[in-house]
Amino acid sequence: MTIIHWLGIAGVDENETPAARLWGKRLEWPMLCVALWIPFQWYLGESGSISSLTERIAEWLVWLAFFSETVLLTTLAKNKRRYLTHNWMNSLIIVGSIPLLWAYTPLAGLLRNLRLLLVLVLFTRMSRTIRKLLSYHQLGATLVVALITMLLSAVLVVRIDPSIGTVWDGMWWAWVTMSTVGYGDIVPSSPAGRVFGALLILFGVVLVSLLTANLSAFFVGADVQKIEREERDTGVLLQDIAARLERIERQLAEHRHGDKE
Repeated sequence: MTIIHWLGIAGVDENETPAARLWGKRLEWPMLCVALWIPFQWYLGESGSISSLTERIAEWLVWLAFFSETVLLTTLAKNKRRYLTHNWMNSLIIVGSIPLLWAYTPLAGLLRNLRLLLVLVLFTRMSRTIRKLLSYHQLGATLVVALITMLLSAVLVVRIDPSIGTVWDGMWWAWVTMSTVGYGDIVPSSPAGRVFGALLILFGVVLVSLLTANLSAFFVGADVQKIEREERDTGVLLQDIAARLERIERQLAEHRHGDKE
């Protein structure tokens, strides 16, 4: 057992049934969207931007989404006890975050904030997919280079151009410049700052092109792998059909030979 099993965030095991693995994969992104809604809903509730009724309905919908996912995957799992054991964190959070309990306990605030762990749980569960995406064609390395370039450019432009006062403004300017968006809210005014900005634009064009190409290659590669997998399945099916036809022909030949005798 690995650390993710002890932490109760293992997800669907690779040795589980095809249906469990399929639905586990299908539910990754929808459940991540639901989890990302939790801190947003928490902020709206704390700031009073939504009514108590709307917040209560949203809390029940979020709880129902995670409860349904756990019930569905447990039902599809071959070894239900192992799935629940390796994902005990889900059960703990679901039981502890039932909105109905919040009205009868002084720990309502703690239980409500407990659901924020679901975001961490789902991000950890998806780490394998994210690592695969970032490792494809050095996409992760390209993003690291972009981040380092943005930080260094922010520090340099603050020293080069007096119109950009803080490093935070420099980071914003560097990011919109590298992405060639150029909002124009923060612009260099000195000749040195403009030359530096022009060089950063050229570098940004190359960097954005690499990111776009890597993402396109990832999705195209996924489609190619899917087609190759379908072709292999088709080839296995054709071989099975050919073997059956050969067996039928052999039986017919034996039958004809018996009739002649």
